[in-house]
Amino acid sequence: MKKCYCLALTLDLKSDPGCRDEYIKLHKNVWPEIKASIMQAGIIDMKIYNYQNRLFMVIKVDESFSFEKKAALDAVNLKVQEWEELMWRYQKPLPGAESNVKWVLMDEIFSLEDSYVHL
Repeated sequence: MKKCYCLALTLDLKSDPGCRDEYIKLHKNVWPEIKASIMQAGIIDMKIYNYQNRLFMVIKVDESFSFEKKAALDAVNLKVQEWEELMWRYQKPLPGAESNVKWVLMDEIFSLEDSYVHL
């Protein structure tokens, strides 16, 4: 049985009027090739949450996942490149992030599950 774990990432949307609504609309019908590429990289589940122009993504990954593997797969997938170019119309780097970085990995600071006292 493969081990799974979750990662949290964040990103901002541009402040242009209608940007958030259009971004959400596009994510109601994600292209099948994009879903396939996500699963191929070892991502078991992905959820994106929104508050104003801030996005929060949780990905559940298996032990085969790495950001390097995902980047290598994306680099040779024209449909993923097309999707990412489309998404970049709506997204902007977080303050303090490198200009070419979209989603920024967040640090876990608390886990209720890990804090249980075993009797």
